[in-house]
Amino acid sequence: MSDATMLAWNRDHLPPGPEQDAVIKGITGEIADKGFLVANLDKVVNWARTGSLWPMTFGLACCAVEMIHAYMPRYDLDRLGIIPRASPRQSDVMIVAGTLTNKMAPALRKVYDQMPEPRWVISMGSCANGGGY
Repeated sequence: MSDATMLAWNRDHLPPGPEQDAVIKGITGEIADKGFLVANLDKVVNWARTGSLWPMTFGLACCAVEMIHAYMPRYDLDRLGIIPRASPRQSDVMIVAGTLTNKMAPALRKVYDQMPEPRWVISMGSCANGGGY
């Protein structure tokens, strides 16, 4: 194995970034012309995550029924790549539907902290947005 190859795959010597990309491109230039792709697993996972949302549904009140309705056949968010997940470790987005009370806030924060980065939160309905009307 050449020194350039060792540098490309050893994170201690060359961390992910433009320098590592240049070395990898130099090593894999000839196989790229034949239809192969060489990439870091981190980059492949991040690329895959850009194509769809995996929301963590956090239904607290009646707005949760509306959120569930969006996944039913009439709107069918699954066909758009928006697939609800029951585990926070598999989620990109948390949808909070309903009033978040002081008693429930620590549980919501615990679930939010378990979500991988980058993560987003969507507040759904007037109760979640303004405290209830």
